[in-house]
Amino acid sequence: MEKILIIGGVAAGATAAAKARRISSDAQITILESGPDISFANGGLPYYIGGDIKNRSKLILQSPESFHEQYQTTVYVNTTATRIDRKNRLVHAVDAQTGEMKIYEYTKLILAQGGRPISPPIPGAKYSHVFQLWTLEDMDKIKSFIDNNNPKSAVVVGGGFIGLEMAEALVKNGLSVTVVEMMPHVMSIMEAEIAGFIQQEMSAYGIDLKTSKAVSEIGKKSVTLDDGSQIDADMVLLSIGVRPTLKLAQEAGLAIGEAGGLLVDSMLKTSDDHIYAAGDMIELEHRIYNKKIRIPLAGPANRQGRIAAENALGGKHPYKGATGTSVVRVFEAVAGITGLSLKAARAAGLDADAIVIHKENHVSYYPGAEMVAVLIVYDRHTGVILGGQTAGYSGSDRRLDVLATAAASKLTVSDLADMDFAYAPPLGSANDPINMAAFAAENRISGYSPAMTVSELDDYLEGKTAYWLDVRDIFDYEKAHVDKAVNIPLEILMSKLHELLPKNRMIVVYDSTGKKGHQAVRMLIGAGFNQVLNVSGGFASLSGYARSVTPTNFKLDLPDPKPKKIGACAQQEEKAAATLSTKEKKPASNEPLIVDVRSIEEFAYGAAPGAINIPLDELESRLDELGARDRKIILYCASGSRSSYAVQILKACGFTNPVNGGSLMRMITQSIRR
Repeated sequence: MEKILIIGGVAAGATAAAKARRISSDAQITILESGPDISFANGGLPYYIGGDIKNRSKLILQSPESFHEQYQTTVYVNTTATRIDRKNRLVHAVDAQTGEMKIYEYTKLILAQGGRPISPPIPGAKYSHVFQLWTLEDMDKIKSFIDNNNPKSAVVVGGGFIGLEMAEALVKNGLSVTVVEMMPHVMSIMEAEIAGFIQQEMSAYGIDLKTSKAVSEIGKKSVTLDDGSQIDADMVLLSIGVRPTLKLAQEAGLAIGEAGGLLVDSMLKTSDDHIYAAGDMIELEHRIYNKKIRIPLAGPANRQGRIAAENALGGKHPYKGATGTSVVRVFEAVAGITGLSLKAARAAGLDADAIVIHKENHVSYYPGAEMVAVLIVYDRHTGVILGGQTAGYSGSDRRLDVLATAAASKLTVSDLADMDFAYAPPLGSANDPINMAAFAAENRISGYSPAMTVSELDDYLEGKTAYWLDVRDIFDYEKAHVDKAVNIPLEILMSKLHELLPKNRMIVVYDSTGKKGHQAVRMLIGAGFNQVLNVSGGFASLSGYARSVTPTNFKLDLPDPKPKKIGACAQQEEKAAATLSTKEKKPASNEPLIVDVRSIEEFAYGAAPGAINIPLDELESRLDELGARDRKIILYCASGSRSSYAVQILKACGFTNPVNGGSLMRMITQSIRR
């Protein structure tokens, strides 16, 4: 009879035990867990503290009793393994509550001890108001401190997943929160422009960000940074990384790998044929470039636990590695990464490029459309997907999963360009953001549309002189633009090409999201300009980058993000404000009238001089505001399409002189000329 002994519970260990029982009905299965809980939802801990999860019991997935009842597995909690006797296949352990020493036999041993948060040697780190978050006990201590001490301020040290989730949880508890991160931006594994989206959301909710800074000392009511500045801190959360739990394995003489984790082969077997391992303590193959790495994530840990159990019981199931797919939600903003970043790909010696696009998560005409950023990293010659990142308020996780599948399957950008995705107006678009990103990648690979990501561009411009061309509308330009950029909206660019001479000057083009920038680049190339670059992702990427790092070779000053409040419905507030701002008096004269038939929200963003706003859908019900039937009425919209339809409506209603003024930019240009 097999005696399967598992050291460690939670993700990998508990999963291994359950899988082992499904394979073998007669194996003796035992789990030793050093903590008080065998299986709990550690990913949910910040959300209980923040109040999103109301019941603590929801986080407890199994107890020793329920595990025994369901899987006929014996579980010993508060039991710490102290030594592995590999020769006799014995594990020595101690009961933390009684101090009793115990010995357990095994035919196969599965190590699933995971990792522990790194405890930095910072003076004051042992104070009672300083916390880490890893277990239910940690969570209870934090919750109790908040409830009993009513802290007003908190410092979160570390801008990774747990740090950001806890920053949100503390804000929801009414605390003033500062996040201190040693790297140039939070979520350092992501590109700066993707991280900038998260940082903007954090700033909007009042979180103070201190990047490229470190904590040098923790006081009883403050922390001191390495630049000498001090921050109020009634409580401190340390979240600077996870270190694998290796003492037991090392003392047993098991091999440790080059990445600092327990070394296992493709079957998750250690250097001992009778010992397998899974979870945060091991190092594994990265599926993109076959390098040993550590990926302390719950998803891989669960799958490794299953495979380790299967192989310990005679299976031959190889573990193919992981791509490090991970996602974080901070308030309403979501961002994620899979595979390699551009920097990591190039550091690994791969000839990689990247593009980024920003597109609505579903068709723009259906209510609630939100922009999704999709960044793809790919091999410059083969087009094979090496990684990707996404960000947005809705739909970004769905696109991240597509990129994760593509990277793991070694699909190319052309494969993604031709991929069919589910489409219905409330859910997607005929060309999904993934399709659009793949199109942009194909255009860069072929040279049809030269482009660079913002981080690449910032480096590329070192020592060079560039002419920045902003092809957005004048309203966007006036809100914020790259220093010294010239504004020529795309709609009038063809008539202004003479202003861009000579044709051999370097021109860096950007629009709002990258799409019109591509059109402008094609227009300029067609006119003979030969040093033209499109900023991949347009101003959305420029602003994300500038919010997370300080650009070296261009300057972009951005307004503070619009403040947000917990529980406030920003869309409703914006719509109400827009409605109030567009109330106009009915025209009394018979002079020519300019009517903007766009939506209230579009009109509030910016309009032609002297225009009144009557949305197209309201036009027939508001004819009395237009005056006499023979009055000249100039109608316009964003592109000229809705205003063309409006002309037909007015003619059908007896108006004899309606004129389609076309696009907003055409109207503004004509106004300037007048």
